[in-house]
Amino acid sequence: TLEVTELFSKAILLPMFVYGDLTVIGLYGETIEVPCNNGAAKPVDLIFTKWKYKMDDGTSGDLLVKQAHKEQAQIQAMDGYKDRVTIAANSSLMIQGGSLVDQRTFTCMVVYGSNLDEHPVDVLVHTAFGLICYVFCLFQLGVCTAADANPAAVIMWSKNGKLLVADGKTIIITPSVKMDPSTGLSTTTSGLQYTAVKSDVGAKFTCTAKHSLETQVSAPETFIIHYPTEKLSLQVLAKAPIREGDNVTLKCNADGNPPPTSFYFSIKGQKVTVKDSDTFTLTAVTRNSTGDYKCSLVDDDKMEASEKVVVSYLDLSLSPTGKVLKMVRDTLLVKMEQDASGDAKVSWTKDNRKLDETPRFDNVTYADAGFYVCEVSVAGIKRSQSFQLVVEGTPVIKKMTEHHSEDGRHKVLTCEAEGVPRPSVQWSVNGTNEENSYINGKATHKITVVPTGNLTITCIATNKLGNHFMKERVDSVFAGALFDMLFLFVGAQDDSSDQALLIVFIVVGLIIAAAFVGLFYWLYIMKSRRGTWKTGEKEAGTSEESKKLEECNAKV
Repeated sequence: TLEVTELFSKAILLPMFVYGDLTVIGLYGETIEVPCNNGAAKPVDLIFTKWKYKMDDGTSGDLLVKQAHKEQAQIQAMDGYKDRVTIAANSSLMIQGGSLVDQRTFTCMVVYGSNLDEHPVDVLVHTAFGLICYVFCLFQLGVCTAADANPAAVIMWSKNGKLLVADGKTIIITPSVKMDPSTGLSTTTSGLQYTAVKSDVGAKFTCTAKHSLETQVSAPETFIIHYPTEKLSLQVLAKAPIREGDNVTLKCNADGNPPPTSFYFSIKGQKVTVKDSDTFTLTAVTRNSTGDYKCSLVDDDKMEASEKVVVSYLDLSLSPTGKVLKMVRDTLLVKMEQDASGDAKVSWTKDNRKLDETPRFDNVTYADAGFYVCEVSVAGIKRSQSFQLVVEGTPVIKKMTEHHSEDGRHKVLTCEAEGVPRPSVQWSVNGTNEENSYINGKATHKITVVPTGNLTITCIATNKLGNHFMKERVDSVFAGALFDMLFLFVGAQDDSSDQALLIVFIVVGLIIAAAFVGLFYWLYIMKSRRGTWKTGEKEAGTSEESKKLEECNAKV
């Protein structure tokens, strides 16, 4: 029969240095109990119990203190032990999640009556399975045994399924075979000494026992490989881009196993020691925080890593801001200044519409009035400032116009005036169907009138700053309609301008001829009446009226 048993080491093969009266071995990842005064009973007149520990630089650090008359202990640790340590009822220190950084000296200080006793305890941390190997050091990894076999079994060692061959230096395999005289059965034992390298992290080791009847393979085992730090890197933990007021965490990464627990951080040329942590936080950074930052090992400050931190910033100054009141035709100087950590993008809008360039106001007009916004951006930062331009001025009537209504029986008068505040418009005649509008400082007022004769009409525009008026001669509806038809007819001709002018002369001649015909007709009537009076025939009327008519005839 063949029985294979593998005996991989269960203890960490590390040299033991005893700093105090007691040494405690804890398991990696488990809670480590560190007894106070080797578990002795607490003094009757106990005042308080305090636990402290020896830090990496040799100084003492406080962990917790427990007053005798209080239920809860006061945690004094400010580092990685803050959330890991408690005190048991028997005053033992309880360390949660045991790790290699806990391999140090812890001291229990007991104050009772007028006495003060200190009880140091050294803590070592072992792994629950396997052992810790240091690179380039020869360690006894394990022993494999094949018992009660005949003939004797042969034992071989493998790493990741590949056979290990002894070279007498880095790999030493020590086989031995013993026969039981009473049974004649043989027991084969093989010990493996192995020099680990960095690439052996996670490697699986097995032993195989070969016999003519069967072959057995042990369960694979992995080991913790320790190796020194060869390279550092500094990592900037912050959301990009970094802006003024942000917190920036610097993390120093070491490729050693286990990684160092303390580092030097170079902050703007000043060296800061960070214990039991690999990070340092810059709070509320400013533009002056921009620069190169470094981290290095406490025991070898020549091994360092650096990284540049850039803090983005943006300052914007705009003149003027707020509400700005200007008179029409004034000058307004707009000045924008910006200071940024990089190339800034500048944009302008007026009343939410994008402008192609920075606004200039050498001669302010009513159309310039509006809400202006200047926005500047750089690397995720935006700043904006604005001003509201209000333009005022006394009213100025730009023009008066007239045209016939659609039915031709009325005239529509229009008066256009500029001014801010909005001017009121008045006419020297009464009208109907009033219409008015006010857009961008321009007021338009319309009325409908029926002039029975030629008139001079006045439009008056008024606001709080003053007034302005304009006069316009308006013809009667008949005459105006006649000339409108004439010019409409002329304008509708497609012939040459000479033909149009000829038509105008003809029409005007006809009008003059008609006037003369009317005049002659009137003279003819008057002459006919005078002849009748001379024959003694009279029309009905008073003697006074007859006398006046005779005087009138005599003059003619």
